[in-house]
Amino acid sequence: MKNAIQEIAKAMHHTDPESSFAVRFWDDDVFQIGDKPAFTLWFKEKEAASKTLADGFLGFGEAYMTGMLDVEGDMQLLFKLGFRVGYTEYKMSWKAKLNILVQYFLNQNTLKGSKKNISHHYDVGNDFYERLLGPTMAYTCAYYKDPNNTLEEAQTNKFDLVCRKLRLQEGETIADLGCGWGGFLIYAAQNYGITGVGVTVSREQVEYANRRIASLGLQDKIRVELKDYRDVEGVFDKVVSIGMLEHVGLKFLPVFFDKVKQILKPGSLGLIHLVGNDELHKADPWTDKYIFPGAQVLDITNIIGGICKKKMNVIDVDNLRMNYELTLFHWLDNFNANIDWIREHYDEEFARRYYLYFQVSAASFRYGENRLFHVLFSNGLKNDMPLTREYMYQ
Repeated sequence: MKNAIQEIAKAMHHTDPESSFAVRFWDDDVFQIGDKPAFTLWFKEKEAASKTLADGFLGFGEAYMTGMLDVEGDMQLLFKLGFRVGYTEYKMSWKAKLNILVQYFLNQNTLKGSKKNISHHYDVGNDFYERLLGPTMAYTCAYYKDPNNTLEEAQTNKFDLVCRKLRLQEGETIADLGCGWGGFLIYAAQNYGITGVGVTVSREQVEYANRRIASLGLQDKIRVELKDYRDVEGVFDKVVSIGMLEHVGLKFLPVFFDKVKQILKPGSLGLIHLVGNDELHKADPWTDKYIFPGAQVLDITNIIGGICKKKMNVIDVDNLRMNYELTLFHWLDNFNANIDWIREHYDEEFARRYYLYFQVSAASFRYGENRLFHVLFSNGLKNDMPLTREYMYQ
């Protein structure tokens, strides 16, 4: 088993000969590459090594969550090297494959399944998300006009960029599909004079958003409803979805775009903000089991195809990938600043699970397959759009 781990370590080093790191085993035997290790991967128990070898990142993640495995030092370098040797593609044991298959069928994004899947992640307590996300309560990629922007500044930049891409005008109506805690709706109402409705299947998000809307005196302009996107009714001047398409999945993508086509006025604009890939990949089993049940990162080809098949017209595609790395590092800073509170109100396994998720997610945008797409489209041809993209950034 040690030999197998050492061979993987050698392969990782081969992808970056300047790297220096160490592997520490359960018997305190150390395998070191280079003079000054940037990180030490510590298998505290023999089982942690066997799980990592047998089940890839699923086994690694489970061992890390339970404390059987630890990483001392630069975890980003570990994941950089891991992505380069394709650690997410390592073969898994038949038992892990069976578990993944069971999870797949249990986590289908039906009307009932979506509510269960969303509740798993988003209904863990608004106090936690307030500490993690800050005043905007935006749990999606921010937009950094300057790398030194604070998280609040960058999230506000994101809200405004979406408003400008949609060419929002005072008095227009907007539907926000998967609106989270209502941050975008609030910003658009305050700064662009829109009216609208947001929907989410998280009860805690609905209660929080509507309290905040009322406290700002915006209840006559916007509201958030406990409702699946499939149940939205009416027709709107604009439709937006910021960070929800990841929870739809390929199977239900035609259903999603059917609904968008139905509620978006002909000739009007819609925008989708989503984590995507260049090519379609299988869902990561650890993330599916422990972080976002039922979630699927879709490829840009299926997104564009899904829009076009409904006779809607793609206007602009933007890849803001590196903005998400910065966002995740800001969330990690907030997470670490509140680690004692998190451990007190949840437990050590919860804390390690989220810490690992933020770390590997940040690495996935710099070194892996993850992208952050803005896709702007219209319901049918729209011939009065500006000839350049300057309007988006002025």
